Amino acid sequence: MAFLAFRISAQENHEHEHDEEFDTALEVIIGRGGEENICTSVPECAEEKLDCSKCINFLTDKKNEATTKAKTLSSEIAVMDRQINLTEARIAATEQQIQYLQDDIDITEDKISNLEIDIEDVSRALLNRAKAAYKYGNVEPWQVFLTSGSIDNFFTRLKYLKIVQIYDQKNILAAEQSRVNYSNQQNILTDKQDEAKALSAQLEAYNSQLEQEKGNKNALLEVTKNDESRYQKLIAQVQAERAIVFGGGKDVFMREVNQGDSIGAIASWGVSPGCSTGAHLHFEVGKNGSLQDPNSYLSSTSIQYAQNYNFDIYRSINPQGDLPWPLNSPIQINQGFGAQPNSSFYGPSGHTGIDMASPSLTVKSVKNGKLYGGSYQCKSGPLYYAKVEHEDGLVTWYLHMIPD
Repeated sequence: MAFLAFRISAQENHEHEHDEEFDTALEVIIGRGGEENICTSVPECAEEKLDCSKCINFLTDKKNEATTKAKTLSSEIAVMDRQINLTEARIAATEQQIQYLQDDIDITEDKISNLEIDIEDVSRALLNRAKAAYKYGNVEPWQVFLTSGSIDNFFTRLKYLKIVQIYDQKNILAAEQSRVNYSNQQNILTDKQDEAKALSAQLEAYNSQLEQEKGNKNALLEVTKNDESRYQKLIAQVQAERAIVFGGGKDVFMREVNQGDSIGAIASWGVSPGCSTGAHLHFEVGKNGSLQDPNSYLSSTSIQYAQNYNFDIYRSINPQGDLPWPLNSPIQINQGFGAQPNSSFYGPSGHTGIDMASPSLTVKSVKNGKLYGGSYQCKSGPLYYAKVEHEDGLVTWYLHMIPD
């Protein structure tokens, strides 16, 4: 009997020691302090000795500060660099969270393993006690008294009877507590595994975001040739094109035109210097006030892309409509629809038209309609354009050309 009581005490001490180890490990993880937690993957934060959580706030402030500065190529690049650093910090923080969670998961799995051993030990003890009870039956105090040879023997046997009863109660309580603890730890493990899975998905999204942000920066440098003057011209050109398409230009009705009629010619930079980086036609399509993909309206034709054309930046074209092109062949594509998405020039949707050129310079209406000629005043001079209103709410724009 004394051995059985000692066994219960040893089990309780083992579980208590394990809980202390578990709590100590959690304190180490939750504390997450010290030099080893500095966000070393982001140099700027490492210099400030910031952990990844504080690094995110630090870089967010830096990015907001850079955003308020004047719109220049250098300031735009600075904002992009800040955003890249911010995403890198978020990646580092998420990786750190995943590692902490994995440590928690390992500890929880270890505790579950120990609980399985405890449950097995307690179950074995209960089984042995059940066998003994079946073999000898339950002994009542009056039975002990009747079978005792003396009063001393009676009290000695009664004491051990109480020890056995206490042992039985402790085994039952230990079995129930182990079962509850096991169930709780299994729930904790499932929650942590789900959290780790969600963080892994977030990490993948951040890595994709980082790749896109670096791509946007590289695209900006390539499009502008890292030249401030070119950057300012491109900004002005995009702003003017958007203003014209949304009614900001001054245009007048000229005449009715048929499909294929000449409506003017591509203007040289000397004739139409306003908001332009060179001679080309910017062609857009709208319907009922909404911008459309010109590929859905223009028919398939023979085209070529500009020299050293970067398809990742400027996009390819895929005409699938039935309307003729506004230029004569051969047609050169300078920029496709949807080019440079998420850029400082075009925003999330990207380029909303197709930029093209042709040796003939003649611009033609793609469909019957009413021709309007107009201009938009830029700092560097006028930007001339034509607009043709067709049936069914369809409108086509022809920018950087002289209408006639």
